[in-house]
Amino acid sequence: MKRRELFSSLASSFTKKEKQEKIIRPPYYKNKEVFLTNCIECNDKKCSTVCEENIILILEDKTPAISFENSGCTYCDECANACEHGVLELENKKNIDVKIEIDMLSCLSWNKTMCFSCKDPCLDEAIDFLAMFRPEINSNCTSCGYCIKYCPADAIKIV
Repeated sequence: MKRRELFSSLASSFTKKEKQEKIIRPPYYKNKEVFLTNCIECNDKKCSTVCEENIILILEDKTPAISFENSGCTYCDECANACEHGVLELENKKNIDVKIEIDMLSCLSWNKTMCFSCKDPCLDEAIDFLAMFRPEINSNCTSCGYCIKYCPADAIKIV
C-alpha cells in the first residue's frame, strides 16, 4: 500500500457520508404497501394540502411522506379525513414510525452550553433534563418531530 492510499483511506473515514433518507409516512396507515398501490390512483393529493403544518410532501412515486424540516405533526387527523383511497384512516392512528434521539456529541446542552431549544416546543413533555445539561427523550415521545426544527445544533436525529 502506498502512502497516498493510506492517507486517503484514513481521510475518507472523517469525511461526511451522504445520509440515506428514510421515508417517513403519515401516522394513519395500516399497511405500508397500500401507499404504493392506492396513492398512485389519487389525483388530488388532499392529504398534503390539508396539512396545517405543511409537513406532508408528495414524493416522485406519488406517495405522501413527512418532512420535519419546517415543523412537526400535531396529529390533527386532517390528512386521514381527506384521504379518499383508504390509505390513511382514523382507526389506524398511531405514533409516527420513527425513533428520535439526541446526539450527545453535537448537543449544546450535553456540551455544557445551556440550551432548552428542544424542550420548549415539545407538545408531549417528552424531553427531560437530568440536571441542567443532559437532555433525554422519555417514553412520552410521539415522534412528532417538533424538536428537530428547533435544535440549533442539529443534534436531534431520526434513527
